[in-house]
Amino acid sequence: MNRTFLGYARLARPANLPTAAADILAGVAIGGVFVGGVQSDFIGSSVFLNVVYLVFSSVFLYAGGVILNDVFDFKLDKVERPERPIPSGVVPLRSAAIYGGLTLTIGVGLAFLVSQLSGIVALALALAILLYDAVAKRYDFFGPLSMGLCRGVNLLLGMSVLGNFDYWFMALIPIVYIFAITLISRGEVHGKNKNHIVLAGVLYATVVLAVASIAFLYTDARIFPLLFLVLFAFTVFRPLIKAYTVNSPENIKKAVMAGVIALILLDSSIAVAFSDWWYGLCILALLPVSMGLSKLFAVT
Repeated sequence: MNRTFLGYARLARPANLPTAAADILAGVAIGGVFVGGVQSDFIGSSVFLNVVYLVFSSVFLYAGGVILNDVFDFKLDKVERPERPIPSGVVPLRSAAIYGGLTLTIGVGLAFLVSQLSGIVALALALAILLYDAVAKRYDFFGPLSMGLCRGVNLLLGMSVLGNFDYWFMALIPIVYIFAITLISRGEVHGKNKNHIVLAGVLYATVVLAVASIAFLYTDARIFPLLFLVLFAFTVFRPLIKAYTVNSPENIKKAVMAGVIALILLDSSIAVAFSDWWYGLCILALLPVSMGLSKLFAVT
């Protein structure tokens, strides 16, 4: 594969992109698309087309965000990650900035094709992404909070497909979850972050409890959300415990990678509470795609 093409692809973190799509699909379910079941002509409907637009909007927004993150981290990566595409010289800094800005713009534009409301939510997400990339990530508290906010707004973007934000508070779940992952990632280079790992474990448990409680209190679903949550908990806690036991950068990186990819499991757990088991499995099908890409491209 062409080295330059591979460098541009690496900047977009392909393995992470299915997690952005999963957020939208979960938001679509929360927004009420599947209330009353699925119509026989759903795939050919305008709602289905709008869901597709929002999925690609989210993917482009996420890609733009991580590309620009590397642009803003250029000087730091020259020291800590010189193998990355920009500091290694594979992708020029100016080209990467244009690439990220264009990708972000396409993401916002796709959302406006759905509705003005979706476009405004996407624009808010783009601004939140830029806030994290340029400023917030430098701070121990505001960095994780800002990153989590991006995921929360992404879930709202999915809900915007029908303009229904009755369950807007669901956006708090990915905010807490991403806060936890970002805390863990603080030890990827140097290790020694056991306190962050303990706090992340508490936040993970809070997320599991929150999704289970919402399923029981606000929906008729019982068994399937719990089954999906068990799989989610196993996926995130196993590498987290290992990272605590042997607090090395390698184990911490694996815990972060598991946390990012497990977003698909979390979204499946949420979606199945507001739809049906088959829809949760549709989202879950993104997991092997993400895992396969993670073997070719770095997640962090």
